[in-house]
Amino acid sequence: MAKRYKPTTPSRRNMTGIDYKKVLTTDEPFKPLLLSLKKRAGRNSSGRITVRHQGGGAKKLYRQIDFKQDKLGVPAKITTIEYDPYRNAFISLILYKDGEKRYILIPGDLKKGDEIIADKKTPVKTGNRMQLRNIPVSTKVCNIEILPGQGGKLVRSAGSSSEVMGTEGKYSLVKFPSGEVRKILADCFATIGEVSNQEFKTIKIGKAGRNRWLGKRPTVRGFAMNPCDHPYGGGEAHHSRGTKRPKTKWGKVTGGRKTRKKKKWSNKLIVSRRKSARDKKK
Repeated sequence: MAKRYKPTTPSRRNMTGIDYKKVLTTDEPFKPLLLSLKKRAGRNSSGRITVRHQGGGAKKLYRQIDFKQDKLGVPAKITTIEYDPYRNAFISLILYKDGEKRYILIPGDLKKGDEIIADKKTPVKTGNRMQLRNIPVSTKVCNIEILPGQGGKLVRSAGSSSEVMGTEGKYSLVKFPSGEVRKILADCFATIGEVSNQEFKTIKIGKAGRNRWLGKRPTVRGFAMNPCDHPYGGGEAHHSRGTKRPKTKWGKVTGGRKTRKKKKWSNKLIVSRRKSARDKKK
């Protein structure tokens, strides 16, 4: 599925992409489910930049995705597999038996014409959606709810999936891609399978201009700045960082400092924390 390009320039030589022609079935979205969102480019309600390195990018329309899939017991047929400019996974337009059309996040193994269904208990088949309490142990799931009826919030990025570890009382144990094991209410729904576009992580951007198309503005290294602009700035030629701990542009410690609140309400639901890169090396 990976697509390579002729090396007409140095940046083009190592660029890779996804061969959409082999995966997608249409390039025309379903107009009734489109929205035009206002671009904010990392600015707050006052117009001040609160998130750096955002702006520009290609013009795009938002597809209204049905993360809840709350039409229980009604079979649906996959009519298209489409590209979504607002996410790295593919989406699908499904047609319910009663004639309604909705966009959903599509798991990787589904094809045009396949049938899916959402209900409290369904056959264990890729694309079907049901409550965690009814999903067998070791099954891969995605698009997981945090609270019943809220719609999928977790594990929605391309190629990701979680593993159901079991059910204890009103909670199910789910192991996430990070390695964290967490309790989630067993009445919450999840979709069987892993999210589509598994090849996304292998893409090589190749050139700076391609990031600009994605709405990402340049990032300057603190090391390359002046002392007045960054704690790492200044000095002659290649020099050491000059500070004991890694810091942000504003002098806040950023490396090795815990950012999770000690009294966060969901701490009691975490059975096993994710392992850091330092722990994995041991």
